[in-house]
Amino acid sequence: MACCGMTVAQAATLETLASEGPMRFGELGTRLGIAPSTLTRNLLRLEERGLVRRAPERADGRAFRAALTRAGEHAAADVMRQDLAFASSVIAGLPAGSRAAALDMLEGLLAAVRAATESCCPGAFDHLMSGIPRDGHAASRSTS
Repeated sequence: MACCGMTVAQAATLETLASEGPMRFGELGTRLGIAPSTLTRNLLRLEERGLVRRAPERADGRAFRAALTRAGEHAAADVMRQDLAFASSVIAGLPAGSRAAALDMLEGLLAAVRAATESCCPGAFDHLMSGIPRDGHAASRSTS
């Protein structure tokens, strides 16, 4: 699957590094919920495009940290803008009178997803949802 000129996993990698800052490969893989080999391939492709750089961990020479380059910061911002535009277009496609109810139902679904994933991947849901307003649809209620 591709999004914004890269795979969804690569886009998620950029967004994570943009919101969390440089991090060790192991932590990044855990946050993204992807296997180390997949993460390594993603980082290699992003590094080849000049979007990510890797540096050895000072405390452990066997470990590496991934960080965005300046071009990577711009690419991550583009991905985030496209994500927001996509979400806005989905909501705008709903009948005005049902937007608030749809968003309420989505919040319930997300709460169920959080509960289901917490046992296998503690904290992953909160990480993936960081930066998304908790009650971001309050304004849309007044216009629905």
